[in-house]
Amino acid sequence: MLLGEGARITEARETRNVHPTPQTHFEIDPQALIDAHRAARGGTGPQVLGYFHSHPAGPPAPSATDRASASGDGRVWAIIAGHDVRFWMDGEQGFVALPFTLIDG
Repeated sequence: MLLGEGARITEARETRNVHPTPQTHFEIDPQALIDAHRAARGGTGPQVLGYFHSHPAGPPAPSATDRASASGDGRVWAIIAGHDVRFWMDGEQGFVALPFTLIDG
């Protein structure tokens, strides 16, 4: 999960991939997602801004599987391929590439 405030991601939190075929799909552990949303609502944790996953054998762009499973909820998806990462907004009309700046600290 990508956590933070506003448009600033401050934490990338790993969760279990509970999908039955994790080699080609991802599904965030529902309890981890519920816990993160509860903490955000309760004021004890950052907001859930989005999600991240890797494409070990493909580009850092939404795949056909990603597009099929996207909800159009406006969340950010970071897709990692090798040493490259790209950020995407999951909008109502599909994915849109996002500019980003890395900030130390």
